[in-house]
Amino acid sequence: MRFHIITAAFLWAAFVESRKIRGISSSYKRFYRERKSFLCIDGSKMIPFEQVNDDYCDCADGSDEPGTSACPRGRFYCTNLGFRPHYIPSSRVNDGICDCCDASDEYNSHARCQNTCWNLGQKERAFVEGQMKTLDEGLRLKQQLIEEGVLLWREKQAQLRELQRAAEDLQIKLEEHRRRKHEADRLKEQTLKTLKAKDKDFKHQNSTVSHLFQLLDSNKDGSISLDEVKAKVVLVHDETRVLSEDEALTLLGGGHQMDLRKFQNTLWDVLIRGDGYKIKDAHSAPGGLMSEDPHLKAADRAAEWEATDLKKVEEAYETVNMEISDLQKKLEIDYGTDWEYLFLNGQCYKLNVYEYMYTLCPFNMVSQKNTAGTEVSLGMWGMWAGPPKSHYSQMVYENGEPCWQGGSRTTTVTLTCGTETALRSVKEPSKCQYIMDFETPVACQPVLKQRGVHSEL
Repeated sequence: MRFHIITAAFLWAAFVESRKIRGISSSYKRFYRERKSFLCIDGSKMIPFEQVNDDYCDCADGSDEPGTSACPRGRFYCTNLGFRPHYIPSSRVNDGICDCCDASDEYNSHARCQNTCWNLGQKERAFVEGQMKTLDEGLRLKQQLIEEGVLLWREKQAQLRELQRAAEDLQIKLEEHRRRKHEADRLKEQTLKTLKAKDKDFKHQNSTVSHLFQLLDSNKDGSISLDEVKAKVVLVHDETRVLSEDEALTLLGGGHQMDLRKFQNTLWDVLIRGDGYKIKDAHSAPGGLMSEDPHLKAADRAAEWEATDLKKVEEAYETVNMEISDLQKKLEIDYGTDWEYLFLNGQCYKLNVYEYMYTLCPFNMVSQKNTAGTEVSLGMWGMWAGPPKSHYSQMVYENGEPCWQGGSRTTTVTLTCGTETALRSVKEPSKCQYIMDFETPVACQPVLKQRGVHSEL
């Protein structure tokens, strides 16, 4: 009697095992409850339930053969307890190659597969745990950078307001210095006009024939000699050069002496015109009047001082306005919802790849320098270019130096989560198109802790 009971139990277990529907996930088990008929999951056909997994494809979607390789469109579900479950094409079922880590795809083949799911799961869990630790640390550092970014943003705003106030003060000073310089220039011009008028009268008085003749007649013998002309007459544009004998003879009309009558008809006209020759120190008195006058000296110094002061204020005003413009441009950039990327502005990160040194200056530019020292622009800051859900995950730098094939160099920078801020890799997948991997804590985003490793019981 006992023998019959044991035999019956064994046969029942074998029957249940034979009816087990292989290759389906728990979410699809409701379609495979044993009944008289089976409806193809796409609803295209009804077949007897006995034809499920009978190694013959009845349904167009392959849903009647999840555990065999009969259907070309069929999928076999690897449960992979302890690791990640996944689907494989049903054509790989019982093909002698272990595709599922739990060996469930080779249930009826000669392959001797071992269940490696637990070991794989342990490795992946360790990896994910490390990633989670990195993420936790990255998020902690990100929070610090957000707080620093808010403070830095406020500092920049305060700096801008301070510069704008300084520009307003300098504008007032500039107008005042311009007014003072105008007054100083006007006073100098008036003083100069007065002295010129006096100088003109003095020159007129001292430009008579007899007066000039007496200036040249050094020995007072009533005639002008060749030596007296060479000693007293000079070129207007070169007072230091002594006239040659030929030049002096020409001025004397070819003779070696000249009396007052001849002087009046020849040399006097030349000297009065003043366009070629003049008497050395003949206008020392009026010249001294112009150069030594204390009022003119004072007016000239005042004009110079005001011009120097005005130039200093103009330079300061220009410098402040340039700083305001640069700061406004920086503050117009999108630094993230909490200004977390603001700290990157003004920083540069380098990476050596083979014979090139790559430099990334966020929100500014990207460059490449070879061992010979030649630097090439790979692009200037353009925009954020990440997808809508992760807008700040990619940067684009454009309009770099022209490429020999046409167009300009561009660089796409992908930001990844990490505990350090560093340039990690540079590639050139196509000519003059560069991609960079840039790691920084501010790229870390909160995620589900258990994302990635599943166990299906």
